[in-house]
Amino acid sequence: MRRVRRILLLGVLAAGALAVQAPAQSANESAPQSAVTAAGVLPVGQAAPAQKSAEPMRLSINLEGAEKPAQMSVAVQIVILMTLLSVAPSLVLLMTSFTRIVIVLGFVRTALGVPSAPSNQIIIGLSLFLTFFIMGPTFDRVNKDALQPYLAGKATSSEAMDKATVPMKEFMLKQTRTRDLEYFLELGGYGPTAVKDLPIRVVIPAFVISELQTAFQMGFLLFLPFLIIDFLVSSVLMALGMMMMPPNVVSLPFKLLLFVLVDGWHLIVKSLVQSFLN
Repeated sequence: MRRVRRILLLGVLAAGALAVQAPAQSANESAPQSAVTAAGVLPVGQAAPAQKSAEPMRLSINLEGAEKPAQMSVAVQIVILMTLLSVAPSLVLLMTSFTRIVIVLGFVRTALGVPSAPSNQIIIGLSLFLTFFIMGPTFDRVNKDALQPYLAGKATSSEAMDKATVPMKEFMLKQTRTRDLEYFLELGGYGPTAVKDLPIRVVIPAFVISELQTAFQMGFLLFLPFLIIDFLVSSVLMALGMMMMPPNVVSLPFKLLLFVLVDGWHLIVKSLVQSFLN
């Protein structure tokens, strides 16, 4: 009986031990299963890695073109291009033959006594195309020496700008009076300077002043024949006692007739073109 009791007691102890070990084994077995369930491909016994926090999306815009130190970036070139487009009318007006041509044509219209014929659009258009004709050789040099090498990548933007100013400066200096250059050199505090070393900020205002002076001189000479016609018509009307008749009404047909007979537009355009070529 004692042996039976010992056997039963050992069986109860063994069953208790098995009951205690069963929950631990089930817990150990559930860990790999959860890892497999979470990761999907992790082997048994390997813990699932921690999830990384989502990084915010970033948009990067890179404007290439500044690999070389001497080359300006695309953004700077765009800014310079927009600036040139905004000041292009001023450059055309002040650095070409446009100023003299448009002033002389305006004087012709005023001398004839017809303020609306030709219209402003016609005068501006004719002045612009005459400017392109006169400045053609200069623009060709700018295109050949500066623009084409820059587009081909053989010259930097700064070199292209330096080469482009050389033909323009030569044209302006050819039409500029020496006293105007000396005046602006004195105002700028420059000493005796060679012609090739003159800064562009001195050449441009001197060129504009010289062009205004030349245009007004040509306008005065154009006014003389029409002024003589006005004097003659006024004298004849005074002699006939027709004081109430406006002299302009009578002199206008004679001025138009004289202008057509001498082929006035041809002479004026010819004089303007030759004034730049000489």
